[in-house]
Amino acid sequence: MSDSRLPTDLWVSAGLRQASDENVPIAVVRKGERQSGTVILKLNQLDRGCRVLTQTRDLDGKLSWFPALDGATIPEAEADAYIERAVSRDPDLWVIEIEHREGWHPYDIF
Repeated sequence: MSDSRLPTDLWVSAGLRQASDENVPIAVVRKGERQSGTVILKLNQLDRGCRVLTQTRDLDGKLSWFPALDGATIPEAEADAYIERAVSRDPDLWVIEIEHREGWHPYDIF
């Protein structure tokens, strides 16, 4: 590895464990490239709809999340269609779905 970033599969696993500890339903819908695959989060807010966040890095290389589709809460079918298009462009993507009414996810700390 050419930099000090954690491999994607490692920090994804850490988030899975944290969500499990919090009793929040979470699933890896699609595994991407283990070392450096980018992640898309599908935040299923149940009857409120879904939001999609795409992983990005700032100028210092720090992980941050970009709200796709202007951060709007959308029907699940629209979220799935967006994710399907993204995966068709980048086959190394990870897709993680989290069910939480308020849109919480464990990846704010990474």
